[in-house]
Amino acid sequence: MKIGRRISPLFCSPLRSNKISSIAASPIQFFSEDRERDPRQNSNFLSSSLQHYIHSDHPTQGQKFHAHFIKTGYRFNTNISIKLLILYIKCGFLTYARLVFDEMPSPTVSSFNSMIAAYVKQNQLEESMSLIKRMAYSDEKPDGYTFSMILKLSTTGTFISTDLAKEVHAQILKPCIETDDILSTALIDSYCKKGEVDYARKVFDKLYERNVVCSTAMITGYMKQGSFVNAEEIFLATVDKDTVVFNAMIEGYSKSIKTAAKSLQVYIEMQRVNFRPTISTFVSVLGACSVLASDEIGEQVQGQLMKTELFSDVKLGSALIDMYSKCGKTEEAQRIFDYMPDKNVFSWTSMIDGFGKNGMADEALDLFKKLRKEKRIRPNYVTILSALSACGHAGFVKQGWEIFSNMERDFMIKPRMEHYSCMVDLLGRAGSLQEALEFIVGMPEKPNSDVWAALLGASTIHGDVELADFAAKELFKISSKERPGAYMALSNTFAAAGKWEGVSEVRKLMKSRGVSKVTGCSWE
Repeated sequence: MKIGRRISPLFCSPLRSNKISSIAASPIQFFSEDRERDPRQNSNFLSSSLQHYIHSDHPTQGQKFHAHFIKTGYRFNTNISIKLLILYIKCGFLTYARLVFDEMPSPTVSSFNSMIAAYVKQNQLEESMSLIKRMAYSDEKPDGYTFSMILKLSTTGTFISTDLAKEVHAQILKPCIETDDILSTALIDSYCKKGEVDYARKVFDKLYERNVVCSTAMITGYMKQGSFVNAEEIFLATVDKDTVVFNAMIEGYSKSIKTAAKSLQVYIEMQRVNFRPTISTFVSVLGACSVLASDEIGEQVQGQLMKTELFSDVKLGSALIDMYSKCGKTEEAQRIFDYMPDKNVFSWTSMIDGFGKNGMADEALDLFKKLRKEKRIRPNYVTILSALSACGHAGFVKQGWEIFSNMERDFMIKPRMEHYSCMVDLLGRAGSLQEALEFIVGMPEKPNSDVWAALLGASTIHGDVELADFAAKELFKISSKERPGAYMALSNTFAAAGKWEGVSEVRKLMKSRGVSKVTGCSWE
């Protein structure tokens, strides 16, 4: 108990232990018996009783207090209101918590923070932002915890904003705001997630003590940016490493063919220094095996997995399916799929995609039909994309049209740009170039570079110089330097048709725009 805290005489009596132990049995009875006492004593008793329920395994029992308060006309002070608010949050009843909050004549910073954090946790982002705005117009000033919640919002859902992170950064530099590890980490994480790694590094470098959480956030930011040297620098300088920081390195390396082997090296190193791999570790390592198309190493990882209690985890099953599929071992992938005790949408999608990418379109569509009959699992946009891709590789135009046309009706999934691009590729591969162009013209939104690149690729394959030229020009309007392969595809189309003036024009255009020829790149 803190020194200086006001202690009710009720809890100083010889019967103190009996009173406290009886609270859970009959709190309202004790409150009723003590109503004639000093109101301050009752307030302390009620506060302690509510605190008891907040920290108990059955917090819902504490709701009886609130019902009794209302019946007896007891007027809450700020302390009791905050306790009730926290109690309802602990029970998961945010509606009731908000009612208590709204009835407070002058909500405190603590009550604002509790409600904002509860809404963020429940992903009710609009409500969180609404309370933050309300707080800004109140007499209460946000503290470090409030700002950490705002930063979390800045990287979530519709509130993704780098400017918001910068505004918070400006506020916490003021002397009245006490900066701690939680706030600094939230700021670094916010900058990194928005790609502003340089800003994050400035915050990181000014930290008096750099904890492993901040280091992990910086490593993740650098890895996403492809700045492997900087990520390695942070990792090596981190003294108190943990499993999470190792996982950040393993996952970062696993994304690229150039660094995937390093992912396996860090995986070995973490075990050498006695850190046990987690589900995230194994998923990233299997991802590295997929990138390297190394089923031999993947089999060794699977063997290690089978010795742990993690083997039946659905995420790992999905990762194994994806790994074996990308290594061309669809039979092994299907065996794992069939024996999985639980499957989720990612498991189904990985298997459908695996069949499609390995030239087994019939099997992919059969599995897709089975998924449609599943009541517990609904396809997501990636599942639809995998089914369309399977149709494209096999030339199943009719089936592809059917899936695309009905996806919004059957699955309540609005087509994304990736679906439009996939349909253009499907039609183009089948030689229906004019239909592909009409499809693009009829799109409800402006086509992106992927859509035009798909048409350019199909035009190149079928030797349609005029359409290839048109698609390339539209593509270059959107992305003039990022796709050197598109220039080469157009040049090769002109060359195949014997139109050397066209080849010369493309080369001049590349030179004027500073586009270099990339050996072995595709039109994508």
